[in-house]
Amino acid sequence: MIISARVLNEHKEFICGWGAATCNILVTFPINKVIFRQMLHNVSIVNAAKQIAGEGIIHLYRGVLPPLCQKSVSVSLMFGVYDKCKKPLLQANYNPILSTILAAITAGSIECVLLPFERLQTILQHERYHKDLINMKHAVTVLWRTHGFSEFYRGLVPVLFRNGPSNAMFFLLREDAMERFPQASSTAGMLLRQFTIGAMIGAMCSTVFYPCNVLKVHMQSRIGGPFQSVPAAICEIYRERGSVRAFFRGVHLNYTRSCISWGVINTAYEGLKRVL
Repeated sequence: MIISARVLNEHKEFICGWGAATCNILVTFPINKVIFRQMLHNVSIVNAAKQIAGEGIIHLYRGVLPPLCQKSVSVSLMFGVYDKCKKPLLQANYNPILSTILAAITAGSIECVLLPFERLQTILQHERYHKDLINMKHAVTVLWRTHGFSEFYRGLVPVLFRNGPSNAMFFLLREDAMERFPQASSTAGMLLRQFTIGAMIGAMCSTVFYPCNVLKVHMQSRIGGPFQSVPAAICEIYRERGSVRAFFRGVHLNYTRSCISWGVINTAYEGLKRVL
């Protein structure tokens, strides 16, 4: 029992991050799917929602397993690796802000190992592959047998650009907000405080780095062929859509989703920390 308690305490940040992300994915997946269609097809919220509604309820949660696997582990790594990296830096008398940035970028870079789940989510959500790819297992088999290991990491560069810097921004703002926001005297007030902090910061970070997701989706929406560079993908999107604003297509719904998503994650994370 003592050993179990010690192990639990050592890995508490990882466990709390995993649990918080799992709660969030189940709540926000349908919203995420609408955003995905906006990114991919440059359509309005209404048209994206009509596309998904026309495909029927059976396809609503199609593609949920990859993000459920990826996001739960990703957020677990985000909080866990960040905590494990920052503590020794502070003990070595590094500047607190620099320690936060270095730990956050390290955690974000390690999260990129999970990119195959984002890759699978992209092609499973794309209507082009509804008939060709049955489920996650079938998609893995097709990619592996036809194109090999590297195909799972298509779109890696924009994800690297997104993960590290957005993590640094999130943790810097979160730590500042936790100090500045007034403490709540009731449970409801405490939950509202935690939700508000997570919602505001998460929405801000996801909006700033939204074009990275547009690039990732564009690059991952094809199977096979040469890998596109980031400059080539930017030029292609601009030529197809004719406007810089197209890189932010879907950002309004993404902002709303991120408010809910990171509000839930931050609240669940802090709640699980208290329980454990």
